[in-house]
Amino acid sequence: MIVVMADATKQAAVMQFRRTAVWHAHSAASGGGRALKHWLEDRGSLTARLVARCRQFRVQKLSQQLAGSLADEFAALGLARRTKVHQREVILRCDGVPVIYGHTVVPLSASHQQWPLFSSLGERSLGSTLFSDPLVQRGDLQFARLNAGHPLMQRIWRELPELRGIHSLPARRSLFWRKGACLMVTEVFLPAVLQLPPAGAVNTINREQQAADVQSAVSLNQA
Repeated sequence: MIVVMADATKQAAVMQFRRTAVWHAHSAASGGGRALKHWLEDRGSLTARLVARCRQFRVQKLSQQLAGSLADEFAALGLARRTKVHQREVILRCDGVPVIYGHTVVPLSASHQQWPLFSSLGERSLGSTLFSDPLVQRGDLQFARLNAGHPLMQRIWRELPELRGIHSLPARRSLFWRKGACLMVTEVFLPAVLQLPPAGAVNTINREQQAADVQSAVSLNQA
């Protein structure tokens, strides 16, 4: 009995500190529960959903650079091995509160013509450009629970030390395709997303900027 308990404890420790996630086609794999189910499974613009639930929406860009692909994402990108990718990481904030950690990667084989806005987004929303471009197609959603050892959890703790007491978080990801090139967006759902009010319950002050971002995306993508 003691041996069995020791083995179970060891297995739990290994799972907690594993550096890869196991991605599934069903949202239950995220461990987000019923409260988060509609957030996870919605295929529309996450940016638009957040904008409708806060007075001021902000994209806080953390980095945009060449970086190594993660161990659990290179195969999904169609890469034969772990290699460098274009990486962008952001925190989405509603009224200053962090609600989503976003991680986007693009293979180096993708050209500027295929993803014309990616390199110059700054603190504009990637979601606004993706969902306003008729050439973009979204793939299937995948879901996982990120444990303490996952690189994205480590980065979240570094940027948001107040979340260090949380040892796992629900996440989803999907591929987007444009002119034969893909990019992958991973969204990690932070606890505060469940505290947001219903859509339309607040008056946003950033709708004009959001509309301007969409118009800019449409103009450049048509170029």
